[in-house]
Amino acid sequence: MKEMESQNLNFFNVATDTELDLSFVNEGIHAGFPSPAPDNVSLSLDLNRELIRHPAATFFARVVGDSMRDADVAEGDLLVIDRSLEPQNGNMVVCFIDGEFTLKFIRLDEREKGVIWLVPANPDFPEIKVTPDNNFMVWGVVAYTIKNRLHKL
Repeated sequence: MKEMESQNLNFFNVATDTELDLSFVNEGIHAGFPSPAPDNVSLSLDLNRELIRHPAATFFARVVGDSMRDADVAEGDLLVIDRSLEPQNGNMVVCFIDGEFTLKFIRLDEREKGVIWLVPANPDFPEIKVTPDNNFMVWGVVAYTIKNRLHKL
């Protein structure tokens, strides 16, 4: 993966020319009471096919910072960003605003036509009102978040 850096996110290109067949338990793993382990784990799962619908428009980014912590997105988590998706009200998006990338929810203001708000999921961070004075674009829509659970053990 080739890394592109910004202050708030570390971006990586997607390499879909490889396959990584991982063992897959089709019956699922019970999160309630324990159940007997499956006898046969014969299916495989390719994460490229599972997570990437538009390879030419998909990037990975590693989260830096905690402005989205209350949405269960933490520093070190990996985002799958699809630039071909049309952003919808309420989507988690990667935006480019005034020379920097940021990860926020997008909210279209129903009272003010054409006004966009970038909404964090942490009360320590302010909402950002996007005005015509800002250099702004929605860079991509977050399709998946892959959690970095190792640091929480």
